[in-house]
Amino acid sequence: MSDTVTLHTYFRSSCSARLRIALHLKQVPFTSVYVNLLKGEQSSPAHLAINPSGTVPALVIQRESKAPVTITQSLAALEYLAEAFPEQGPALLPPASDPESRAVVRTLADIISCDIQPVTNLRILKRVGQLGVERAEWSKDLMEDGFRAYEAAVKKSAGKFSVGDSITIADLCLIPAAWGAQRFGVDLGQFPVTNEIVKNLEMEEAVKKGHWRSQEDTPEEFRIKE
Repeated sequence: MSDTVTLHTYFRSSCSARLRIALHLKQVPFTSVYVNLLKGEQSSPAHLAINPSGTVPALVIQRESKAPVTITQSLAALEYLAEAFPEQGPALLPPASDPESRAVVRTLADIISCDIQPVTNLRILKRVGQLGVERAEWSKDLMEDGFRAYEAAVKKSAGKFSVGDSITIADLCLIPAAWGAQRFGVDLGQFPVTNEIVKNLEMEEAVKKGHWRSQEDTPEEFRIKE
């Protein structure tokens, strides 16, 4: 199979990290196109032609004998990778014969995507700052609310990872959110089940490769030192 996969990404974007990790887990080779959010490159005409939302990530897939597909929402892209590459790496979703577990995975992913990630978004933080709010504290408080909800829900489904012992889309949303929370001073130790899952995820090679401090566009001062 001749596939060409391109990921438009930014090193500190948690939504981009979800896809970086998923691509590594699925062992799908990809080319990165780096979009510097601090320089406003997400608003350039060239990028808006790819992602009209003016955000990252954008996943562009050219599969053999098929028209190219561009996916500009990370959850949709994660489900695409689960469905398009079912035999490669972990399934990312429980089988269709277990709709209840699939709903649990999607619920946990949505807690991250709806309740936690938006309050760390650079565009949102800039707007909040214009209102005279201390934006880091505002963001931290709301993230803690989100992790509190995640902890309550994941207690019922956790094994080694968020839903049993296989990595799912929920985990791909969780681990970048945990990195962001740590940057804002959230103590994940107050969420013991979630914190243990995060520790397990950080042992995975694909997670290490997708880490925000390990990317080619990561500034030198933030890079993980060998």
